[in-house]
Amino acid sequence: MKEPVFTGSCTAIITPFDDHGVDLSRMERLLDFQRDHGTSAIVLAGTTGENATLTTIEYERLVENAVRHAGGSMRMVVGIGGNNTAACLQKARFAAGAGADAVLMCPPYYNKTSQRGLLRHFLTVADAIDVPLILYNVPGRTVLGISAESYAELARHPNINGVKEASGDFSLIARIAAECGDDLNLWCGNDDQTIPMMALGAKGVISVASNVLPAEVARLCALCLAGDYAAALALYSKYAELFRLLFVETNPIPVKAAMALLGLDSGTLRLPLVDISPEHREQLKNSMQKIGLIA
Repeated sequence: MKEPVFTGSCTAIITPFDDHGVDLSRMERLLDFQRDHGTSAIVLAGTTGENATLTTIEYERLVENAVRHAGGSMRMVVGIGGNNTAACLQKARFAAGAGADAVLMCPPYYNKTSQRGLLRHFLTVADAIDVPLILYNVPGRTVLGISAESYAELARHPNINGVKEASGDFSLIARIAAECGDDLNLWCGNDDQTIPMMALGAKGVISVASNVLPAEVARLCALCLAGDYAAALALYSKYAELFRLLFVETNPIPVKAAMALLGLDSGTLRLPLVDISPEHREQLKNSMQKIGLIA
């Protein structure tokens, strides 16, 4: 049995940019907000953190400062995804040296390797680091997904702790749960699927919505872990429309807009991402007003 890196709610946190780069003081305030509202863990420099547009210097400063600032109050998971295995390994080693609790790694995008190549991609990194590796299956971003057969092989590696499953393929997710069991911890990767995935044994969610609703997402996970799915559904239903609207455009465009409406200092987006459309911003605002998040 592999002890999960975390249970409950993990926020895939945004990266606050300004005209000069990453605003580290803003990031510290966002980390404090998450800690104070019950978040168990943070994913730094993931998709929601616009990792593809971070320079190496920005990435390293962000990771070092955030891990130091958190000071062990939350588990810190660092994104190392990319399509160059050697570069992913370099990031993993840096994250481990900076004090990260785990790293998060997706399939290589654009290169479109085979399942054999995918196994080599993950295992090369897992063999070479001494912090847990969390897989991230997100074929909507990477095209290539992790097959059930690959999961079975990867689960045998002692340093591969689990997977953030964002494929939305519940037949695959059910097979992972049944065939890998405690050899591969499972976390939900889509906010709108947290309840059914936790019913299948997921240990929690790696969430975008918790940037805006950290206490509520933490509570949702706690109810599921306690087996109170009726109460979890009632809680989810209150926020279901907002969860949907947070993905009405490419993540993290809507969540940064929602954070700005809430008064959280989320900073700007980096090209090629652009600001949310006026129509979608109004929909977000109306949804947030209906549930009492903003006046």
